[in-house]
Amino acid sequence: MATIVVLQHSKHGGPGRIGMTLRDHGFRLDIRRVDLAPDAGGRAVPPDLDNVHGVLALGGPQNVDESHPWLDPEREFLARAHAAGLPVVGICLGAQLIAQALGGSVGPMDTPEAGFAPVDLLTPAQTDPLFSGIAWRSWQFHSHAYEVKELPPGAQLLASSQRCKVQAFKCGMRTLGIQYHPEYDRAMIESSHTNAQALFAGANVTIDELSRQADKYYPSFARLGDRLALNLATLCFPSRTLLAV
Repeated sequence: MATIVVLQHSKHGGPGRIGMTLRDHGFRLDIRRVDLAPDAGGRAVPPDLDNVHGVLALGGPQNVDESHPWLDPEREFLARAHAAGLPVVGICLGAQLIAQALGGSVGPMDTPEAGFAPVDLLTPAQTDPLFSGIAWRSWQFHSHAYEVKELPPGAQLLASSQRCKVQAFKCGMRTLGIQYHPEYDRAMIESSHTNAQALFAGANVTIDELSRQADKYYPSFARLGDRLALNLATLCFPSRTLLAV
């Protein structure tokens, strides 16, 4: 069974709908809580790429310039996986770590982006099969105070929002960074406010406002998130059988 290494950075930031779709398509998820010590259930990044079919790096409450001991090993692992031509997908913090690992830069935003806000697909994404079936403008869920300031050399910008220029980017054929959270379900969205109160306060989004936004935008958000998850499972993470054809 093809194994996808999932790098998880918090209790509440799991692979969500993307993880469910990957499992439905026959992939094994090797979920590693790299933020925890081994005696607390943590597991470091793999020492090599043996039996690794792809990598999914998730979001988290940490920032790329903090002194967590796992940040440098994760960046190095992402760079090795990319260089080996493996599928590498990063979301939020994961996308920022990919950008850094491949030569881009990341820094704090003037104002955090939290709650639902529209994201626009740019021309490269509008013609990219990975975004097939995704509206060219859609309301997506955000929870971040840092952003990619400069893309890695040769990277292609795919999507932007009003507050954040780099909402999605692609490096080569199979490395993708997404700043927003297409993997979240409704429960993950609701818990995010509790787990990141200062961030939401900085974006001036109350829990009541977030609930109103979710009531309005979640149905289309979930449908598009499921479609993107399907595209990733079938196009970015194709099975070994498909790769051999």
